[in-house]
Amino acid sequence: MKKKVIIISASPRKHGNSDLLCDQFQKGAQDAGHKAEKIFLRDKKMNYCLGCMKCQSNGGKCVQKDDMEEILEKIVQADVLVLATPVYFYNMDGQMKVLIDRTCPRYTEIANKNVYLIATSTDTGPGAMEGTINGFKSALSCYPGADIAGTICGTGVTQVGDIKESPVMVEAYEMGKSV
Repeated sequence: MKKKVIIISASPRKHGNSDLLCDQFQKGAQDAGHKAEKIFLRDKKMNYCLGCMKCQSNGGKCVQKDDMEEILEKIVQADVLVLATPVYFYNMDGQMKVLIDRTCPRYTEIANKNVYLIATSTDTGPGAMEGTINGFKSALSCYPGADIAGTICGTGVTQVGDIKESPVMVEAYEMGKSV
């Protein structure tokens, strides 16, 4: 069955390491016959959540007018969600956190999705990804029936393109194919 895959790249760097892993995941998913679209947050206008909660009383509409309404619709309609971030200070980057906060208007509709996580870090230590993965798990617990179907962690990468020499490039492609 053909699936609709939405890949959210929160890398602030064009062709950054986590973004390159997104490309590999997308290629694998497309090669397997799925429809896969990558949304590069750097190219979108996305304000911070205001915490006003008006979205909860007006049918799931945010009072802000930016690109998040379109992004959120694609997330809700997707069968598979991929969230990708570089790791800064042992957690997801700000762009990813803003995206997650802005799902508030329709978070209950982000239901029963297989979710794949992609993260890259300079640090190679055993705890390098712990805060990031735990942050994702906490956020995803708000989405009914969301299931973490796979995690790709690229460590020891700093400069743009460092990930190209890593075996996780193949892992990302294969995970995309297995969606």
